[in-house]
Amino acid sequence: MSGGRERETGGPIRESPPPDRYGLVRALMVREQLRARGIADERVLAAMAVVPRERFVAAGWEDRAHDDAALPIAAGQTISQPYVVARMTEALRVGVGAAVLEVGTGSGYQAAVLAELGAHVVSVERHPELARAARARLGSLGYAVEVVVGDGSRGWPPRAPYRGIVVTAAAPDVPDALLAQLEDGGRLVIPVGSRGQQELRLLERRGKRLIETTLEPVVFVPLVGRHGFER
Repeated sequence: MSGGRERETGGPIRESPPPDRYGLVRALMVREQLRARGIADERVLAAMAVVPRERFVAAGWEDRAHDDAALPIAAGQTISQPYVVARMTEALRVGVGAAVLEVGTGSGYQAAVLAELGAHVVSVERHPELARAARARLGSLGYAVEVVVGDGSRGWPPRAPYRGIVVTAAAPDVPDALLAQLEDGGRLVIPVGSRGQQELRLLERRGKRLIETTLEPVVFVPLVGRHGFER
């Protein structure tokens, strides 16, 4: 399984990328929305300063891509606000080469941030149209993320175990299926609660024990599936 961001090693010369007119906006986002709120992992801050968030929002929303808010995308889903993405990523403590499962691909932004950090990312999305679009978008940006269609509440056993699992939709409880796919020393970050309000939880596997920490209140779209909410 390949991961991270693909680099040029030869072959046809690609066209130079267009000027990054959102680079300064991303830098401001990192300074005022992330660092100012306590995000301290320099690798996470650097990744979010690089990943072009404007490429992951719906057409016509590009100039609002870096707002301090979740934004709508296709299929009634959302792209999480930058702070929440950073908070979940920092809590995951992703190392270079780590196998990471993302539940809920959406537009692919969270997966891109993880790949920018050097993780080998598998992302499960239940909406085929979102999966197709995210796969194409990530590929065009050089991110080697494996995007699959399925019930993310069941995880993705073919690639287990995972060093990290991040769930970008709210579950009524922590799915046992995800815990079973977490390797020793691994971390799971997931919003848990009702459809209207949840708390972000971090679970760490230490041998046969699970250490659970509540991080902060959040609001996510529901995780629909066998181990999530009904439609």
